[in-house]
Amino acid sequence: MWIAVLVVVVVAVVVCTVAAVTLKPWTEEFRHGGLTIAAPPNGVKPFPQLTPATPSAPEPTPEGMARALAQVATSPDLGKFGASISDPDTGKTLWSAEANTPMIPASTMKILTGAAALLVLPPEHRVTTKVVSGSVPGEVVLVGGGDPTLTAQADGKGYYPDGPKLSDLVEQVRASGHPVNSVVVDTSLYSGPAWPVGWDPVDIAGGSWAPIEPVMIDGGRLDPLLDYSPRTPTPALDAGRRLAMDLGADPATVRVAAAPPGATELAHVDSAELRDRLRYMMIHSDDVLAEAIGREIAAATGAEQSFAGAASATLTALRAAGFDTTGVTQIDNSGLSTDDRVTAALLDRILAEAASPALRNTPTPRSATPPSVVNTGESAETASPLAPLLDTLPVAGGTGTLLPPRFADGGPHRSGAGWVRAKTGTLSVSSALAGYVLDRDGRVMTFALMSNDRPPEASRPALDAVATALRNCGCS
Repeated sequence: MWIAVLVVVVVAVVVCTVAAVTLKPWTEEFRHGGLTIAAPPNGVKPFPQLTPATPSAPEPTPEGMARALAQVATSPDLGKFGASISDPDTGKTLWSAEANTPMIPASTMKILTGAAALLVLPPEHRVTTKVVSGSVPGEVVLVGGGDPTLTAQADGKGYYPDGPKLSDLVEQVRASGHPVNSVVVDTSLYSGPAWPVGWDPVDIAGGSWAPIEPVMIDGGRLDPLLDYSPRTPTPALDAGRRLAMDLGADPATVRVAAAPPGATELAHVDSAELRDRLRYMMIHSDDVLAEAIGREIAAATGAEQSFAGAASATLTALRAAGFDTTGVTQIDNSGLSTDDRVTAALLDRILAEAASPALRNTPTPRSATPPSVVNTGESAETASPLAPLLDTLPVAGGTGTLLPPRFADGGPHRSGAGWVRAKTGTLSVSSALAGYVLDRDGRVMTFALMSNDRPPEASRPALDAVATALRNCGCS
């Protein structure tokens, strides 16, 4: 069976070892102001394992699925509930509820973004940030190429793993011998507004996002090592100011303008490969990175690099691959807008195609390398170009947005930990979970679970209960 090789579930248990500080008021040490450091508890080392699907696993049935979900799928905490569950080996939908009803997807919108990117771009694709000569002597231009992962950290280790370094641009400009008295920032790659309808500007200071511009340092974070650091309202200008400061120019004079035609390149740095940026986007649900990748999709298909252009290009790529996008309203590529609408049926179908044994209707991606070939010992089959999407999903109880307290040890859904892999989605009016799971019989199932009109503190545990029920299901 193909899936024994292609799809695996990571099981990881991590217990943090902490040195506890214990005060002993009955000892001489305390009376003299001393502290006794208790011995650390015994640590538990993580042992990641790869557990393949069982080749002889019985095929789940709609009747078995209905029995398994009878209680959890009727929880009032799910609110307005849309769901679709499929067997990717057969392509059959096993269970659904309002699956074709458009719902607010929150960050599960990133599944559409990731799928479209894999369909139209090679996984090794990179974007480039340049510095070129300006229009007057002593001027240089920082040209935004669509990369928000540039870092100015002294050790080069910013928020994004393998992000390009501003210091490399500085060194190259100095090595070029070009004098630098002033810095200009070219943001002309992107067009349209810096944020769309449905985004609340208060979330800039709140740390959720920065205005979408084609060059940023650490995604516009003021503290480059914090997920939800307050962001700058002027990320491109701030990048230019930092470059000016490091080159010895006056940061106060930095302005936005287009680079002159035919300008000489003085320096450039490249982003990490698309496959790595997709993984980081999905695991940490990075909204700024999602919007930047959306514009890469637009550029690859000849569309305008704007919110509207990226959304249109994403849906065009999915429709060309045979996906039904009926009912979808896409405002952005991250899912931040409360005006976004997606169906559970579409999310589940994308994931089922990613986990499918062979290409069905999905075209070969525009890649320098062909889709992977899965050799099971029985026959060679061509894996879907969407297969890498599965490896980007957080592991329940183990990574990214599914870290504890979700699926935590000691909680009611702990048996799903390590077996469920899914993209989360959370807004004040929406929670969602879409991914795949290995059930008790060793069969892979994909799912999309969407809850609207309930607060996340109620709906997220209810969604986790459904996913855990799928893990515990012997649904034949």
